[in-house]
Amino acid sequence: MNAAQTNTPASEPLTGTIPGGVDGQRIDAGLALAEPGLSRERIKALIVQGAVTIEGKPVTRPSVKLAAGQRYAIAVPAALPLDTQAQDIALCVVYEDADLLVIDKPAGLVVHPAAGHADGTLVNALLHHCAGQLSGIGGVARPGIVHRIDKDTSGLLVVAKTDAAHLGLAAQFAEHSINRRYVAIVQGRPSPADGTVRGNIGRSDHDRKKMAMVGEGRGKHAVTHFTTEERLSGATRIECQLETGRTHQVRVHMASIGHALLGDPLYSKPPKPLRDLLKAVDFRRQALHAQRLGFIHPVTKSECDFFSPIPADMAELLDRLRV
Repeated sequence: MNAAQTNTPASEPLTGTIPGGVDGQRIDAGLALAEPGLSRERIKALIVQGAVTIEGKPVTRPSVKLAAGQRYAIAVPAALPLDTQAQDIALCVVYEDADLLVIDKPAGLVVHPAAGHADGTLVNALLHHCAGQLSGIGGVARPGIVHRIDKDTSGLLVVAKTDAAHLGLAAQFAEHSINRRYVAIVQGRPSPADGTVRGNIGRSDHDRKKMAMVGEGRGKHAVTHFTTEERLSGATRIECQLETGRTHQVRVHMASIGHALLGDPLYSKPPKPLRDLLKAVDFRRQALHAQRLGFIHPVTKSECDFFSPIPADMAELLDRLRV
């Protein structure tokens, strides 16, 4: 396997057998020797992302020791070409230092380039704002991107400017130690008012654009804690604390208990009075806002805690639901 090959999309993960020459070494060092197309830092990032398995079991710590003859698999994410363009797109920067920055993302802004969104994304904006000072560990397609939120979800997002910051933040996400709290408006009134939704989330068998609750052995483990903050007319404002961070997690979990997010085009079918209200205020997205983000700074080790006020469109919707 060479470096050029690792930058091309692959349908199958990189696999092989640990050679005798790396017996007893740390997994990050040993796999860097076994797969010279991947750097040790790149492998560390893939480990904390859950992309490396030994004998079919995920490895979560780069310090795990290898044994000769073990089978490994590395799922290297497909990367876009290197010509992603920097674009002068306005950003709301909540905090920035030499290692990272925290962005308050507006609804409608896609995080990274993908099919149908080749430019005009947060990545394009970051390439301009940071002038090349972004971590590359996440792959070409997501420079500096440690986590993401959906296009039509607003709120806080942390971006790594250095590899050290990227690794440190990715480790905290893998350990589920990041404090992520969302405010959401759901239809109906959850009963009990506070609770926890647990259930694996994976791609829907019926619609590939949607995620769904799936059985054991499928998808990824996901846990969402929710608390009622305000009862509204036909709806409820809740706070969701994410223990895990899966695609569409809050949206899928709340829909699974009969309280889908208002405005959600994929998972919500509200009654006519709520549909009429959404149309009257021209609310066209899921009512979900990443309001609080807390973590330990990966370089300075200081505690970081950021808060984003509810955006104007959700504030207007709340006001109308209080009448």
